[in-house]
Amino acid sequence: MGSSRGVTTTLIFSPLATTFLVTIGLLLCQSNAQLTSTFYATTCPNVSGIVSTVIQQALQSDARIGASLIRLHFHDCFVQGCDGSILLTDNSTTNIQSEQNAAPNVNSARGFGVVDNIKTAVENACPGVVSCADILALAAEASVSLSGGPSWSVPLGRRDSRSANQGGANASIPAPFDNLSNLTSKFSAVGLNTNDLVALSGAHTFGRAQCRTFVNRLYNFTASGPDPTLSSSYVTTLQQTCPQNGNGAALANLDPTTPDAFDNNYFSNLQGNQGLLQSDQELFSANGAPVALVNAFSANQTAFFQSFAQSMINMGNISPLTGSSGEIRRDCKIIN
Repeated sequence: MGSSRGVTTTLIFSPLATTFLVTIGLLLCQSNAQLTSTFYATTCPNVSGIVSTVIQQALQSDARIGASLIRLHFHDCFVQGCDGSILLTDNSTTNIQSEQNAAPNVNSARGFGVVDNIKTAVENACPGVVSCADILALAAEASVSLSGGPSWSVPLGRRDSRSANQGGANASIPAPFDNLSNLTSKFSAVGLNTNDLVALSGAHTFGRAQCRTFVNRLYNFTASGPDPTLSSSYVTTLQQTCPQNGNGAALANLDPTTPDAFDNNYFSNLQGNQGLLQSDQELFSANGAPVALVNAFSANQTAFFQSFAQSMINMGNISPLTGSSGEIRRDCKIIN
């Protein structure tokens, strides 16, 4: 992990991607003043290692779990802030309508069992100390670094919500069908800019997507056939995985080149019209700032890693509950 003093962060690149260290000045002053990477230094000093160990174990049997865990953090933060609300399950006694049943998450969001395993391990070491919201943030960082991407010091100190917002999840989470205008407005609504949009979209360098999220691009997208922003050879390949009227839950790699590694190939794929989701290819198909960023990140993986780490910190700062707000859940699925 990098410096904990909020001045510089050492990005640690695993051997999967490269073997050097890059020290960059991350503007952690953008961090919420109440979040700090040393929040658990005395109360749970080994929390990062505990999280990483559980994820390493999970990766042995599930190559996509890292991508699934970072997606949970992303979908959590876009709905009433990074407060662990996505982890709450339906509960009529406490009036919880779970965000897990919102359209962007139902039969799609996954990794909840691994989060429970992390929580159990953390509770065994430090009972009642670490929030589920912070576990999601730490799990996202560990998932990236264990897959060959950058490592960064995660600002901590979030507390857990006592409510969920299913309607907010339906309205606020960026969708695979969104055009650039909708994507930009959804990111802007939570204080994130175009650089954050392009950098964070680079998380689609690993993981899978269900056919139902992009099959519309493969058949009758226009009067003349498939989405013209998709490479014709890529369309042919995808049609084998996702036949018309086939299984909408079938999976395709978000990155056809290195599907389980965190690298900058996502951006090269966009340049070759191989963005799987419409929301991916939009970054390169529309005119404007995103195209320049795609080109820059494709040409320079280190620049992408630096921007990604900073944008993850920015996203992790969306409206956290701190101080005496919220609670530290004993079980991430239910309020205390």
